[in-house]
Amino acid sequence: MSNGSADSDIEPVTRREHDVSWSANLEKPRHAADRDLVVSQAKGAVEATAAGTHVNLVTHGDHGRPENYLWDELEAAFEGIDLEYVDRCGCGGHVTRVHVGD
Repeated sequence: MSNGSADSDIEPVTRREHDVSWSANLEKPRHAADRDLVVSQAKGAVEATAAGTHVNLVTHGDHGRPENYLWDELEAAFEGIDLEYVDRCGCGGHVTRVHVGD
């Protein structure tokens, strides 16, 4: 799932299509250091999520609330998604639930 960017040597958060709801961990140290990586891998996670299910994007707390940097990117890249802020994790990260429409 490489898009030819500099993050092509970084392990993807997903390797297959998920046909059930699932969570993508985007709060590792490398995510804290690279907001563009968070956005790129979040898009990959949404692409790998089957219609009618959702993915929980768990983003690093260092970037702040995901509505401020991630949501517009996802809405521009995908039609038929609904975004919902779930909560802040005990570890400091943030959870966005992305519902993928049928």
